[in-house]
Formats: sequence, structure tokens, C-alpha cells
Amino acid sequence: MARKPRIHYPGALYHVMVRGNARQDIFTDDTDRYRFYLLLQEGVERYGHRVLAFCLMSNHVHLAIQVGGVSLSRIMQNLSLRYTRWVNWRQQRTGHLFQGRYKAILVETEPYLLELVAYLHLNPVRVGMAETPVDYPWSSHRAYLGLETIPWLQTDYVLAQLSPKLTPARRQFAQFVADHAADGHRQEFHGKKSVDNRLMGQDRFVENVLAQADEVPVLKPGIEEVLAAVGQLYQLTPDALASSSQDRRLTEARSLAAWAVQRWTDASLTQLGSKVGREVSSLSSASRRFELRRMNDSGCEEKVDRLKQVLNLAILQS
Repeated sequence: MARKPRIHYPGALYHVMVRGNARQDIFTDDTDRYRFYLLLQEGVERYGHRVLAFCLMSNHVHLAIQVGGVSLSRIMQNLSLRYTRWVNWRQQRTGHLFQGRYKAILVETEPYLLELVAYLHLNPVRVGMAETPVDYPWSSHRAYLGLETIPWLQTDYVLAQLSPKLTPARRQFAQFVADHAADGHRQEFHGKKSVDNRLMGQDRFVENVLAQADEVPVLKPGIEEVLAAVGQLYQLTPDALASSSQDRRLTEARSLAAWAVQRWTDASLTQLGSKVGREVSSLSSASRRFELRRMNDSGCEEKVDRLKQVLNLAILQS
């Protein structure tokens, strides 16, 4: 069954979860965590979204992100790829760091935003890593209480729901989190107990979001469009792409075409193979090699972004 596309609209609030591949740790020390902070800050500056809360655990991360005009897909793609490159460089390794694609639940802002932030801050307490949220240094809880400053974190929006004055708002926030300390795991924040596992909200909210999503279908390109766009990107003719040449630029172009066809179209590599004169096994290997290069080479990611622009695929996943 094909996975459902992400739902995007300006102002959408998401509970985002990214996990280490095979449950491996994604942070080895504080240097890694501060690098992740830096990448979050650079993402905010580049894409204009808001990070409303976060919690860095050993092998996974929770984020509460409110997007603007740029889709969550693009934001998380940039974050995960850049952090993977950092870890691979630092540990002298290659390959994937994260387990598949991130998970994101679109959450109704009213009345669940405050509950979501509290839920994220209580995560270390639920798993026994801290007695209270204030004891855990790698979440946004201490910043909410004014005990530290994180420039790229937006706390005012949440605190203003409790009081227009900062000091009483912080006091009420601390009490709100303490009141929810015994809540335990809440399945609804993980996409359970909903008619659609991409959403958390009251019935009217879910109905409205799904209705809007249905009104804007995701139009996928065909093989001809992908090949034309790759040809434009590399300044290659269709005949050149189908030639027997092993020129480096041609090889990379065919690898990108195979990668894009697998992710952005409903076509098969068999169909692509008939267009470019290659075996399915060869194209499949080329696609995998491109994905591995993408983890460590910023130039590959730039080509993906440029190909998206040519194809006008801002809302498609990568």
C-alpha cells in the first residue's frame, strides 16, 4: 500500500519524531547535541518555521514544529541529511543514521499545543532518565522556565496561552507540566486513536484538514518528465542519457533519474530501463549509490533541490 502524502499548510503544527537506525544512538556526546542545535538554528533561519519545543533523547528526537510556507518535508530533509553528514564525518563512517523517514503527526493547535509541549518535556521522566523535567538538560523545558536561553526556540507563543505576563506564565507552565507528570505514554500524540494516523485533533479539525488535503492532490511526474528535467539539469540530450557511454556525468545523471523515478513517480525501473537502455539491477544499484552519496555529499542534495524546482515538486517527499 502506498504511503499517504504529508499534509502541509502554512501554520500547521507537527509532532515530529526521528529515530536512530536499528535503535542505535544518534548522539554520542554533547558535541553532537550542540551540532544538532546549530543545525536546528540554521534551519529556522533558512526556512522560517518555528521550533516550539524539543527533546533530544539518546536514540531519537522529539520536535514540535510550526511551519510557514516551506513544507516540513524540506525542513526535515535538510536537518537529517546535514546531521548525518556530520556524524559520518566525525565517526569516519558511511550510510544511514536515521531509521527510515521521520514520523510526523499534524496536531490541532487548540487545545493540544500546550499538552504536546508538556508531553515532550516529560519524555525523559517517563523513561527514567530524570526525576523531573528541569533535571534533564537536553529539552526545551529549562528555557520555558527562564533558566537558559535558546535563541532559535519560540516559547512566547505557548506561554502566552497561560498569561500575558511572563513570570506568571512560566509559573503556570511549570505547574501544568507537573500536573501531567503521571499521564504516561499518550498514543494520540503518536498517530493512534485517530481516523487518520497523520492527524491528532477533534473531529471537526480532522474533517476540515482531510477535506483540504483532498482538494489539492499530489500530481506525480512521469518518466518522460523526469528524464527531461535531468537532461536540463545536466545539459544532456535524451540520446545521450540512453547511450552506452560510462562518462561520469552521464552515469551520475542516470543515477539521479533512477533515484527520482523510484521516489517521485508511479513508474518502475523496468520502464525507465527501456528508455535509457539499462538493466533493472543496474538502475537499482545506481539509485542506492546515489542515496548513499547524498548522505555525505552536499552537492548531491543541491542537485535534488534543483531537480525539484525544475519539476515543481515542492510538496513531494524525498
